[in-house]
Formats: sequence, C-alpha cells, structure tokens
Amino acid sequence: MSSPTITIFRGFPVTKAYVWSPFVTKLEARLRFADLKYRTEQGAPPKGPRGKVPYISLSGNGDTAPEMVSDTTMISEKLVDDGLTEDLNGKLTPVEKAQDAAIRALLEEKLYFYQVHERWEQNYYTMRDKALAALPLPVRILVGQLGYRKVSSTLYGQGTGRLTPEEITKYKTEAWENVNALLTASSRKRGTGAEDDMFFVLGGSKPTEADTTLFGFVASGLVCAAAPETRKIIRTFPTVTDYADRIHRHYFPDYEHWEETKDG
Repeated sequence: MSSPTITIFRGFPVTKAYVWSPFVTKLEARLRFADLKYRTEQGAPPKGPRGKVPYISLSGNGDTAPEMVSDTTMISEKLVDDGLTEDLNGKLTPVEKAQDAAIRALLEEKLYFYQVHERWEQNYYTMRDKALAALPLPVRILVGQLGYRKVSSTLYGQGTGRLTPEEITKYKTEAWENVNALLTASSRKRGTGAEDDMFFVLGGSKPTEADTTLFGFVASGLVCAAAPETRKIIRTFPTVTDYADRIHRHYFPDYEHWEETKDG
C-alpha cells in the first residue's frame, strides 16, 4: 500500500516561508520531525472540516475522494493511527507525558490567547490586512470588523479580555520565562557545542509533541509583524532563539529564516 499524498492548507499564499499561525508551523514541524513529505496550499478556514486552518488532505492513488482532517492534535493522532509515523511521545514515561502535556497547555491554552489579544486588539490593522489580504478593501473592512467583534467576545469570555494590557504583558513574559528555563536546562544537559547539536524541551535526544508546539510559537512569534511585543520578548532569551535556529537549520533549511522575512 503506497503512502498517501499529504497536503497542508495553511491559510496564507506564501511558500517556503513560515506563516503567522503557530499551529500551521506546529503541524509542519510534526511532519518534518517524522520525515513525512507534504505539499502546501493556501486554503481557507471556511473550507476546512472544522472551519479553521491548518487542515490537511490525504489523497491515495485510487478514485476515492481525499480525506480531509482538521485540528493539529487530531491530525497527528490520525497519522500515527494510520501507521504513517511513529508516536513522538510513545517512549516517554507517564511523568514525561504529563510534562509534555503541561507545556503544550501553557502555550496553546494560555499564551495563545495573550498573543491573539496582541494581534487583534493592539495591532488590529496590521493583523487584519495580513489575514484578510485576499479580500478587496471594502470587503476586508467589513469582514475585519466582524472578526474583531468575534475575537473580542471570545477573549472576554475566556478571561484574557478582562485583563489590562500591563497584566497581559506580565503573564506573557512569565510564560516565555518558563519556556526559557526548560530549554536552558535541556541545553546544559545535552551539550550544544557544535551548530548541528540539537536539544529539545524535555531534555531528550529526540523531539516530542511539545517541541512541535513550542517551535510553532517561536517561529510564528518572530515572523508576525502584528506581534512586536512578543518578538521583543522572545529575542530577550538567547537560548529560545538558539533552540529555534537549530530546528530551522536541521528541519527547515528550505525555508526563509525569520530574520530575512520581509513583512516580519
């Protein structure tokens, strides 16, 4: 049985470059960590199975329609269940699995909302014009206003929208401080003398699911022009940027580096 063709729909028209969504880069890292080949297309949230990007299509060689799968966690589970890749967390101890889950929760369920606030509340026009660039300006203005109201309502219900900007900055910085502490300990444990020496967030010799999420948040934070504060915070932690640089060189050598990104 031949392997299916995997296409990732990223929501952005660029190729060979990181995009502003941490979850898109998370998914790409997951596939590259497993040495799975894939194609990329723009796609759009309304076309995805769950109304968001990224999503993928799995196409075989037969006459059957491509299988569409959404949600990065579910995509990873699908690839493992179908035997296309090994479980990155399969050899972790129960404690290590709990630590991995805690890191992902810190980023995906907490830091994510702080960054959404920064992009859509504090840098609205930059975010709108990037996310909705495919739309004519009059339509972009209308859709942007509707999107802004929805995001503001979600943030208020979730809790981030009830915080002051100063409080959000404080908690955002604390999240990156925690990440930096983990990576610093891992770097010291593994030893990173040569440029191609790798270190990962749990301190092991191979990446885990937490690394897919973490790299996604670092890379997207560094390329996103609507997140200047996040970019500034990340750059205050040399170990965090070193971690991302090493993954970039090893797994994404064909991609434009964030320091070279024109609109980033």
